[in-house]
Amino acid sequence: MTGPSASAVPVARLNHAVLYVRELDRSVDFYRRAFGFTEIARERGMMAFMRARGSSNHHDLGLLAVGADAPRPPRGSTGLYHLAWQVPTIDDLAAAARILSGMGALGGASDHGATKSLYGADPDGNEFEIMWMVPQDQWGEYESRGIIAPLDLDAEVERWTGIDTSAVGSAG
Repeated sequence: MTGPSASAVPVARLNHAVLYVRELDRSVDFYRRAFGFTEIARERGMMAFMRARGSSNHHDLGLLAVGADAPRPPRGSTGLYHLAWQVPTIDDLAAAARILSGMGALGGASDHGATKSLYGADPDGNEFEIMWMVPQDQWGEYESRGIIAPLDLDAEVERWTGIDTSAVGSAG
């Protein structure tokens, strides 16, 4: 691994993402029900700005309507693969699994060693990950390598219940 270039832009963190969607109201409703986002503004009926619970950002997600007939790029095309939303506890990840499953939006789950992840897609096929980060002092060999293994969510909840790692990786 190499460190940052001295001439690189000093990015602190990702502030927000903007997604193209076919039907704005449908997408706003999905992100509200799935993740508890609050719609904070609309612009010309084409764009909605949404904020995650507890966020200090103006908005965390923008949704830009492109029309019901907009084509979707084929999987594997250049562009965004998915967004990853971090939850504070493994218990929150288990709750997310129930919510997303009930909405028909849960597509899979993986154990990545340092993180435990759920995968899904919104009504337009935009993929997302909901992840919980293991306490950093427990990363072990996964500090410098990743894995993709099946996730035993019940076992992970039993092991990690109640541990909040939301401050891991935060600036401040």
